[in-house]
Amino acid sequence: MFRIRRVFDDISPVNQLILTQAQDLLRELFAGLEHKKIDRIPEVLRHPLKYGFRTILYVAEDQRQQLLGLALLDHDAGLSFAYLDYLASASRLAGRGVGGALYDRVRSEALSLGVKGLFYECLPDDPALCRDPAILKQNRARLRFYERYGARPIAGTAYETPVKVGGDNPPYLVFDDLGQSTTLRPDYVRDVVKAILQRKYPELCGPEYIRMVLASIKDDPVRLRGPRYNGARDNAEKSAAPSPSTLRRIAVVVSDQHEIHHVHERGYVESPARVKTIRQALASSDAFTELPPAHFPDEAIIAVHDPGYVQYFKRVSAQIDDRTPLYPYVFPLRNRSRPPQDLPIRAGYYCLDTFTPISRHAYIAARRAVDCALTAAQEVLAGRKIAYALVRPPGHHAERGVFGGFCYFNNAAIAAQYLSPFGRIAMLDIDYHHGNGQQDIFFKRADVFTQSIHGHPRFAYPYFTGFADETGEDAGRGFNHNYPLPEKISPELYLQTLGKALRRVREFKPAYLLVCLGLDTAGGDPTGTWDLKAADFSAVGKAIGQLGLPTLVVQEGGYRRGALGSCAKAFLLGLRDGQGPQTAQNPPPTKNARE
Repeated sequence: MFRIRRVFDDISPVNQLILTQAQDLLRELFAGLEHKKIDRIPEVLRHPLKYGFRTILYVAEDQRQQLLGLALLDHDAGLSFAYLDYLASASRLAGRGVGGALYDRVRSEALSLGVKGLFYECLPDDPALCRDPAILKQNRARLRFYERYGARPIAGTAYETPVKVGGDNPPYLVFDDLGQSTTLRPDYVRDVVKAILQRKYPELCGPEYIRMVLASIKDDPVRLRGPRYNGARDNAEKSAAPSPSTLRRIAVVVSDQHEIHHVHERGYVESPARVKTIRQALASSDAFTELPPAHFPDEAIIAVHDPGYVQYFKRVSAQIDDRTPLYPYVFPLRNRSRPPQDLPIRAGYYCLDTFTPISRHAYIAARRAVDCALTAAQEVLAGRKIAYALVRPPGHHAERGVFGGFCYFNNAAIAAQYLSPFGRIAMLDIDYHHGNGQQDIFFKRADVFTQSIHGHPRFAYPYFTGFADETGEDAGRGFNHNYPLPEKISPELYLQTLGKALRRVREFKPAYLLVCLGLDTAGGDPTGTWDLKAADFSAVGKAIGQLGLPTLVVQEGGYRRGALGSCAKAFLLGLRDGQGPQTAQNPPPTKNARE
């Protein structure tokens, strides 16, 4: 088993390790490649526009974070094209599908960027251009692989002319239209070719050579070579038309165990109808794709929560009568060396309030909500632009060893911890109530930046946290910010406050953004006093989306059923719009072929 994820920088130790492995793999597979081009890969990730392209790196790795393969993609937004610089997998993995999976991911990424197509170089399968039979065989295997996707060399140009007279093995320029039936016009292809030759080969391709190649591009439309390989020809039509960009669509991971946690008591607003209402609203748009939750080990939970609390919650849930949920009613002083022995009495030892019950199925539902948040986090790690964990019970009031506010496990904090080895995390809580859980969990850390916009604790739950002077401790000093607002606010004030929070996110420069989405800021919510409408949620989502960060959204509060669906949908579509356009066998490794 392996996973594919996007690497944004070389800041974290995990990314440093995988980048070192990536450089070693390129040196092994491409002995003639200039070392300086391999050495500068971390630099182009940190400064993606320095060399004229925005560089995107995907890696395939196993569970021990050992590199299995990589794909390096360059994007030119002005010319609306993507260029595949390298696609490579370890030679020991022939037939394992790593290269095919990476190429599928590259195609999805290119589609999500809104490009006209994907260009790359492949060495020739013509004996007149390649004199070595062994290399010719590899070249044919590579072109056969890509032809399965409908990708073929551009025909009728001088692109494959050797730079030096008598040179061997000059590359074709291959084009994959990504199933879009793109018509290539000569002016456009000349611009793309000029960008490739000037930026990729400034020391190799002189002005005269570039002018000669550009002058040879005359056909209108520019033609691709006809299919040449029978197996590829049979599969081309099917493979050439991928589904709408999977990375551009919003992944929605819905808990399949939330309904079993249902407290049938008057006034208990945290009901299963919340998820059902939002799910129905999202189903009316093709911008969303539902994914089933995967199961994750308990280690992900105890990395954030006190193991004693986790064990207690599991034990007490299993012992409770199905018809009589347990409400905490005794709150001893917090002497952790002397907790009450009786499990029902001990509930107050782990709880913030008297209105958050433990039902017989509370643990199972909360545990599955964690799985959903982690599945969504995994999607973002793999390159998804936006993933949404539609869960209940919510989680942002759950501290390291305490539950409350309808929350048992802090789904968002657990997901942030899961993502944190791969880059810095910014958390933004936009629930009406303060996100005391993640503040407590990350208060002394500098790698997870926490912010919360909420009703002032002088009138809003949880009452004892969420003040503006709570900015972190020790290493985390300055990495927590609260924005407590009045009981009545205007949408303009909310957006102004959000702007302050987003400026701080930009200054922090995270790899990932995690939004705790509370819909209890909507007008008429029984737990809030604000009056935001669907249009305001859209504006909030769009402003957050303009950060351009891979974003994980975790559902928190929101209890006015009539507003939930429209507000959730408006926020998520606004988030998407704010971001803007953005298995086969292994092929032989593909590289920048003029090296």
